[in-house]
Amino acid sequence: MLDLPPALPPTLHTPTAAPPPTLILASKPQSARAAREFVREFLRHHAPEAPESHVDAVILVTSELVTNAYRYGTENEDLIRVDLHAETDRTHIEVHDPTRRAPRRRPASDERNRGRGLIVLDALCGEAWGVGVRPLGKFVWAEVPWTA
Repeated sequence: MLDLPPALPPTLHTPTAAPPPTLILASKPQSARAAREFVREFLRHHAPEAPESHVDAVILVTSELVTNAYRYGTENEDLIRVDLHAETDRTHIEVHDPTRRAPRRRPASDERNRGRGLIVLDALCGEAWGVGVRPLGKFVWAEVPWTA
């Protein structure tokens, strides 16, 4: 007769699933907050060694891009797509919306509370950002280096 080891008690193991690299958002003001939460969770899983300053910079850039897509690139029923790609020295961000109107710089003004999103991109991404055209709209992309 074969001696079998004693049976182990059943255990439940639920692996922590990493978030996918894409988030679809409704065209609503709350979408920027959802995007910030998504970025933090994505980087926690896909770039756990990234410095906190990098995570903060990616969150800020993504929030600015989503806010711009909501304000200037969508209407009520439209969707916004956020794509992230983490590498060992930078994070690539794309925000897609259904219009082809490219972002434009606005003149400095003490009277407006907005219009500074491209200044944030310049400060955190340097020249590593731009606009691409797709069949039904555009995407604004940015790369945030770990030194940001």
